Amino acid sequence: MNHIEGDNELPGYTPRAGSSVAPLNAFTPGSEHTVSLEDSKGHKWFLLSVPKSRAPTSEFCPAFYAGDLISGSVTLDILKSESPKAILVTVTAMTTLIGQEGQDFLVIEKVLWTPATALPDGSIVSKLDKGHYTWPFEIALPNETEVLDRKEKKRFPLPPSFTERASPAYINYKITAIIKRGALRVNQTLTTDFGYFPITKPELPSLMLQKACKENITFVGPEGDPEGWHILPPVTVTGTLFGAKRGDVDFNLALAKPLNYARGSAMPLWITFTGTDEQALDLLANHRAIHIFLKRSLATGSDATSDLAGKHTDNFFVGTMARAIFWPATDASTPGKRVLRGEVNLKKTFKQSVIFPRFSVRYHLEVQPFEAVGFVHAPHVSGPLLTQPVNVTSFHATGIVMRSFAPPEYAEEIENFDNSVGLLENGNQRFYHHGGLGVS
Repeated sequence: MNHIEGDNELPGYTPRAGSSVAPLNAFTPGSEHTVSLEDSKGHKWFLLSVPKSRAPTSEFCPAFYAGDLISGSVTLDILKSESPKAILVTVTAMTTLIGQEGQDFLVIEKVLWTPATALPDGSIVSKLDKGHYTWPFEIALPNETEVLDRKEKKRFPLPPSFTERASPAYINYKITAIIKRGALRVNQTLTTDFGYFPITKPELPSLMLQKACKENITFVGPEGDPEGWHILPPVTVTGTLFGAKRGDVDFNLALAKPLNYARGSAMPLWITFTGTDEQALDLLANHRAIHIFLKRSLATGSDATSDLAGKHTDNFFVGTMARAIFWPATDASTPGKRVLRGEVNLKKTFKQSVIFPRFSVRYHLEVQPFEAVGFVHAPHVSGPLLTQPVNVTSFHATGIVMRSFAPPEYAEEIENFDNSVGLLENGNQRFYHHGGLGVS
């Protein structure tokens, strides 16, 4: 069984225990991947080899970052003369929506041999005699591709590979070797999927946030570091306390800037509650009462690149990815005011954000109504109180890792939630035989 799996820094890969991080400019030793065709006696006569990639071992399909050069070879070891019309290698990529034909958005073809092309030894022959032939190839992936989007041709960055169990759409990349035959004869092909991953990084946070990350010290909140935080509009929460009296509480939620966060990192949050009713403040400014979630939406179809993205159609799918954790900020709460620090843990298996024709992946933070014993929203609130779009990147900002600062006793609660909620990431490896792709 062939599938893709990778190290801690392969976006969308399931990390292997004990795996190391490969430098961006280095391929993994021992990652050669070969697929072949055999005759009835088990003789491998047609081989496609990709000797270097970022896959951890040769058991897994090749994997490449943006800017990598795909190099390999096509080999024929024939026991009798053959007269093919051409030997080709192609790199293709397509989006496939469930129940529909796949649509190519990238096709690169390289002719390795025709009867008018010299063999590696310099000779020109009209047919291939019995023997062993090898044609090396190199193919550079472009950074962009031209795609039809809503009846207009536009250029988009190449999207990352994407596949999940029960996903409404997939993005697949393939390398194919082809022996072209004459009329009325079937061509022979060898194909291997490969993983492709753009390198996306957040911009650097504020200098104060950088200092906190590098020195492992507490973040300074929005009041002390206004440049470092994106503060959402204030929201007033009105409700009844223990069925006896009305209580009003205002809250402000802030997210660390920029609003791009690497998978395998923490998204810093800061929430401030103000009001005149101390009992209402204590009820709502409780980490168990706060329900803030990171959600992911998958949009498919003709309007996938639109910000509206068919939210009320069958082409829009939303899943809860993680719940925010909160804990009291040290010495920040005063009469009439409660302050909590928080974060969202972004697992290494999260897919990066992508906007591409027919299939897009977006994330947003959603503040849902508070749930506190003795407090009832009045009037009843059913939808989110706030939403904020965010982006998930494949790599950390240069020199900065936004690590978790959550106290263990609070982090354990959220970890249990993340493990129990029906996240799309959990158990969603997809495997294909014979060169198949399995990215989780």
